[in-house]
Amino acid sequence: MTSRSELRKSFPVEFSDLLTPLGRSVLRGGAPQFRSMFRANGTPFVVLNSMIDRQIAGACTQLLDRRMHALLSPYSSRIPADSIRSMKSNYTESLEKVFRFKTAFLSRRTARAYERAEALGILTMMRSETFATFAEAVTGLLLVRPPGLQIICYEHGDYVGPHNDYHPEEDPLCRGYVDIHLTFSNNAVEHQFLVYERGRHLSQIVDVNLKGGISIYKLPFWHQVTPLVGKPGQEREARRWLLLGTFDIQTGTKNGARPRKGMEA
Repeated sequence: MTSRSELRKSFPVEFSDLLTPLGRSVLRGGAPQFRSMFRANGTPFVVLNSMIDRQIAGACTQLLDRRMHALLSPYSSRIPADSIRSMKSNYTESLEKVFRFKTAFLSRRTARAYERAEALGILTMMRSETFATFAEAVTGLLLVRPPGLQIICYEHGDYVGPHNDYHPEEDPLCRGYVDIHLTFSNNAVEHQFLVYERGRHLSQIVDVNLKGGISIYKLPFWHQVTPLVGKPGQEREARRWLLLGTFDIQTGTKNGARPRKGMEA
């Protein structure tokens, strides 16, 4: 178990060290209400609260705010300037994936963000066996190790528009994959929500402003992330951190998952 003093300097070595007793029970295959959820009822998405220890989550958030933020890169795609004027017929509008946030794709070892994430223990924790095992316990799916890794930071006004994260040209991603998000919001965030499809309508909404939460997706499906709103007078400090692991679903091979081209939500 990682000590409190160690947490001020780095993330836990094992993902399991983040967890509450309930989270560790899920990891061991207990807590039947959280076991094999995707296989049992076709659920494509679940948010798990009360799984990450709140004090540990607070220490992780402070580490990310202090040590990681300056090394992230802005990442955005705007609405095309001619998206309205270029229309020739009524009701033919379409919108590409639009978004804005800061990120680090953790695939290039010589990048400063990679080196910092490695020094902070983020890479070791997210490549630990308990991280993958937890995702397998909840989804009921066998996943390929190691995951592709990414860090995302949403600030005031940052968002992702409607998209489905389908990659029809990329094997094996075209057959579906699993994203697991570790969410760490700081105290300056007022709200942020994820909207997702049910019955072919974007009709479901869930709070993702979690100080220590886990979201698991079986993609592709339609969803969007609403603009993050900071608390009045604290907008400049508001940040929701996402540590993202992407796993291919095992289909008889054990090759490592490749980082995705593009991004998450």
